[in-house]
Amino acid sequence: MDKVERLISIIMILLKKEIVSASEFAQLFNVSKRTILRDMETLSLSNIPIYAVNGVHGGYGILDEYKVDKRLLSSSDLENILTALSGLEKILISEEVEMTIKKIEAMVSPWSLKHSVRLSFYDWEGRSEILEILRSCQEAILKRRLVSFDYTDKHGNVTKRTIEPYQLHFSETSWYLNGFCLQRMGYRAFKLSRIDHLNMKGQTFSPRDGLLEQEQQASYQPELVAVKALIAPGIKDQFIERYGRKSIEFYSSELFLATIYVPQNSIGFRFLASFGTNLEVIEPGSYVQDFRKYLLEMVGKYS
Repeated sequence: MDKVERLISIIMILLKKEIVSASEFAQLFNVSKRTILRDMETLSLSNIPIYAVNGVHGGYGILDEYKVDKRLLSSSDLENILTALSGLEKILISEEVEMTIKKIEAMVSPWSLKHSVRLSFYDWEGRSEILEILRSCQEAILKRRLVSFDYTDKHGNVTKRTIEPYQLHFSETSWYLNGFCLQRMGYRAFKLSRIDHLNMKGQTFSPRDGLLEQEQQASYQPELVAVKALIAPGIKDQFIERYGRKSIEFYSSELFLATIYVPQNSIGFRFLASFGTNLEVIEPGSYVQDFRKYLLEMVGKYS
């Protein structure tokens, strides 16, 4: 076990126990008491609130303020938090999540039932490539520092942007950076996979008044249209997950009728087209015509 692993283990033990002697730590890690003393000095210099207790039953402890009050959370509560964090670890910033997970693991009884629920997400290679951008954005948000970058929109146009970063947002499969754009003088959301050459500037900023209202305007959703579609039994579950069971009606021995709400634009068309021949839009007529035109343009690419 190297020093970093030993230091993390010491923190985890102290989060779980009240006082642990230097001799106990030395025996546990098979090192000298002098090494443990140096470890405690290192932790103190790292702003971990370690304190020493003198006497026969003395040793080292960690301030209660640094611990989560276990009286406020049951074992079941802790296990639920641990399950959620473990499942989300792949899409969150792993180092910080890992430390939180270790802290909570130290509070959960080893005899309790674990892993009764498992969350899995796609381990896409591209997600790891934007990890550096994620870290830079989070640092800029915490330090209230401007960031600049080249941004490519959905049409392939590249513009240089400087923004006041306020929030990182993960939606379905993608990360977004929300902030106030100094070029557009408005609140905007930027998809991280479209950001290049991100640079955190030395200039700081103060949060703007009326930011909530601008954020709501920036998150404006397109008008949704009630669409009726015949769907195959094989995709019924996907519609139930997204729209609920009330959206599905029996139509025939081979088809179900789904009533859903989607935008009448390329976003809605792409979603419906993803089901291929398992779906047929039948109402309203104007939507059918626009969707048909979209599909013909797609087929035209291969003519």
